[in-house]
Amino acid sequence: MVNYMEIKFGMVYDSVVYGIGVTLIEPLNYSSFFNREMIYGYPDDFERFSYFCRASLDYIVKCGKQPDVLHLHNWETAIVGPLFWDIFFNKGLGGTRILLTCHDFNSQGIEQPNKLALCGLDPSNLHQHDRLQDNTNTQFVNILKGGVVYSNRVVIMSSIHPKYTIVRNLSHELEPTLNVHRDKLVVAPYGFEKSTWDPSRDYFLPENFNAENMNGKAVCKVALLQQLGLSEHSSSILVGCNFSEGSDIDVKKMKDIVLNGKQNDVQIILMNTSEKQVLNQALESLQEELKDDDNIKFVGAYDEALSHLLFAGSDIILCRSFLDPSDETPLKALSYGAAPIAVGLDAHKNWVIPFDRNLMNHDQEATKYSKIINNTFGNMSFGLAIDEIRSNPSKWKRRIMEAMSHDLSWDGECYEVHLAAYSAIKNM
Repeated sequence: MVNYMEIKFGMVYDSVVYGIGVTLIEPLNYSSFFNREMIYGYPDDFERFSYFCRASLDYIVKCGKQPDVLHLHNWETAIVGPLFWDIFFNKGLGGTRILLTCHDFNSQGIEQPNKLALCGLDPSNLHQHDRLQDNTNTQFVNILKGGVVYSNRVVIMSSIHPKYTIVRNLSHELEPTLNVHRDKLVVAPYGFEKSTWDPSRDYFLPENFNAENMNGKAVCKVALLQQLGLSEHSSSILVGCNFSEGSDIDVKKMKDIVLNGKQNDVQIILMNTSEKQVLNQALESLQEELKDDDNIKFVGAYDEALSHLLFAGSDIILCRSFLDPSDETPLKALSYGAAPIAVGLDAHKNWVIPFDRNLMNHDQEATKYSKIINNTFGNMSFGLAIDEIRSNPSKWKRRIMEAMSHDLSWDGECYEVHLAAYSAIKNM
């Protein structure tokens, strides 16, 4: 028999974090749930997060708050959906609606049904195929599935893949559920922080620029070349790459690109801040091999100002892939007037947004970002990029300016999709 976890509040604090009002609730019982080094990754994660969700709803009701929208994220807070509709909807929250943002379907919260009683839910009522019963392991409940079923809208975070591809190929056994609730699904791209990465007001740059006035980019290129002691020809092609801690680069492909660039009189800057031994050894070997080449510069330590200047001054930025949401390199490159060229081990793995016309007619809900990538640099190799810069500079410039004209930060399409979802469910 699983007993209900009684919720007892201690002090409640109101504060502001990055301009956003937050409420901090001190638990009087089960405080060990939150005294952990990590946010998640523990055997009792369901108990921890369901307690948090139930406590949050209890607080909202006791304080007489009537939010328009409860915004949930991933399986960790998806239990709010069934809690809300089964318990709290009739406690003064009749005007509230539920939005779930799902960053991926890798973690779904698979649990024994009787654990639902811990937060006051009825396991027998919810362990059903059209509610929380897992689609594959039917003896379990699936908390993320419950979030999808009990939400009014579901925002799926995916910069490249359209809804059709996500549901069909990337939903990890949730395809039947997503198909039933298909009309409530929308897709939003990832973004980056525009307050620190915006070429029109970046204080690290010697001269700012934007899509309407690109003069500052040439100034940034000269400044970058001067700072690193490279030949100062703003008309030459400059390629930049920043190997960060998360970089998973195809070393052989990287070496081929560098040697290709050397043969084509291209200037290359490689900034390495990774601690991966294999990558570091490969780059050290490459650096030794090319130590007499004046057009290639290796930078062995991270420099924030130089990193900004690298994006602003480069014509091409080498990146891991267009698929990884943690790698903001393609977004920053496009915003700073540089072409992102993928060189990671999975650069084109799962590149299943085929941009096939029949597929696009079937499902129009690809993100604007994915269409930008497809129309500009998504399928462009390093060699093709070099060739187009030299043989068709006007076409290249149009590609660059088209990409720069879009806001790819969190304040752009991602914000617009969520705002539209808020508005739609508020009026239900």
